[in-house]
Parts: sequence; structure tokens; C-alpha cells
Amino acid sequence: MKLISSRQLYNCKLFTVTEEVAKDPDGFEIHRLIVRHPGSAVVMPVDDKRRVLLVRQFRLPAAKELWELPAGRLDPGETPLKAARRELVEETGYRAAKWVRLASFWPTPGYVGEKMTVFLATGLTEGEAEPMEDERIRLGWFTIRQMDEMIRGGEIVDGKTILGFLMWQRYGKFR
Repeated sequence: MKLISSRQLYNCKLFTVTEEVAKDPDGFEIHRLIVRHPGSAVVMPVDDKRRVLLVRQFRLPAAKELWELPAGRLDPGETPLKAARRELVEETGYRAAKWVRLASFWPTPGYVGEKMTVFLATGLTEGEAEPMEDERIRLGWFTIRQMDEMIRGGEIVDGKTILGFLMWQRYGKFR
């Protein structure tokens, strides 16, 4: 596939919307409206007791409060790891001594150009949170069993949180 046209329809601080057309050598064309996003970093903070730190905040598109892993978009020129370090401090006040990449994924590749990268953060030290002015965040510590029950029971419905937890349980135990 080769991109043959791209036209920006909307631009804001968080993303842009483009209308794009791609064509393969046989002439097959794909026309899409795409939400272009710079990417996000997701943090799986785990303490020495193997508890996970989640944030709870109101999410307007979901129309309710959600338990989630701390996360945020990449600023211009920022690597996913640098963004993860920043987001952990902003949303929770914690800092981590050790960082391990668990996964990178495209949450909605059909129409959103956002790549998320999940990091396991351990060796935590407490500090002062620095939330953005439009964030009202509560923190909660959860055991592995609690997280598993909350996911199975539909109390945790955020995709990046479910994926991060399952990746940690499947692949992150030995790191």
C-alpha cells in the first residue's frame, strides 16, 4: 500500500483528523478518516508487596469513573519511557527505580493512529502528585487477586489496564 493523498480536516492539542487514501499496485484503494495521535505511555506500577497502583478518574467518553493504569500521551520529541516516567509522577507522585517494557500495541488501528507502550515500574518511592488542571485522580492499591476479580467481574473495563495486567502476569514475572 502506498499513501496517495492525505488531507488534514481537524487539529487540536491532543490529535488531528486526516482524510487519507492509499493504493496498492493492483489499484485497490482504501479511503479512511483517521485520528492521528502521537502515542501514549502506560505505567504498571507494582510495589514490593506485588500490589498494583491504579488511578480512578472520570472519563467523559465512557460517562463514568474508571480504574486505570496511569497513562498519558507523548509530548513532542518525547520517548515512550520518558513519557511514562513523567506520567507516573504527574498522576501518582511515585517514582520508579526500575522500568521494563511489557508491550506496545495499537488499541484501535481501524481508525486511530495511536500506539501505546506499557511499562512495568518497580522500586517505587512516594512523592507529591502533579495532576493536570483538568484531572481529579484518586489512587488505589490492588493485589493480583483483586485485579483479576475486577477484570473478570467487569469492574476494570479499560483496555490498556487489562492488557498491561495480563502481559505482566504472563510475561513480566521473571524480569
